[in-house]
Amino acid sequence: MSAVELINPNAEHIGKQQALMINMAAAKGLQMVLKSNLGPKGTLKMLVGGAGQIKLTKDGHTLLQEMQIQHPTATLIARTATATDDTVGDGTTSTVLFVGELLKQSERYLNEGCHPRIIVDGFDIAKQAVLEFMETFKKDIPNIAADREQLCNVCRTALTTKLRAEVADQMT
Repeated sequence: MSAVELINPNAEHIGKQQALMINMAAAKGLQMVLKSNLGPKGTLKMLVGGAGQIKLTKDGHTLLQEMQIQHPTATLIARTATATDDTVGDGTTSTVLFVGELLKQSERYLNEGCHPRIIVDGFDIAKQAVLEFMETFKKDIPNIAADREQLCNVCRTALTTKLRAEVADQMT
């Protein structure tokens, strides 16, 4: 008799490969919910509370805070995304989509028999390559406050993630 059976005799037993696939399915499910929210043309979601109150939003942070996520892996991804939003002020939906896509791509390699440790090592190598690329690609602007056009471009880019392009252009 296993330790799990001693604690809960009705507990389900699954193998590690099956548990991995269930966790990936939870992450992909969260990704599917938020996928249609991204960008200025994202669709609104209707949230209905227990007392019947209704919220319409396409903000990823609001959706993740209001959703009652049961699965531990999906909860972990939601917390990571909201922490990104709390730190940077944006990127909640993008974080969920990025993590979901990384897991979706990982699933392909796992199905081919690749060990998860090798996939994680590949992610680390890819992260280093991206950081090196960003160092060579970045553009230093010594006095950004004096360059009005560059400031307007940065503002326009940030605004077009939340608003229609015409509105963002009008504001900048």
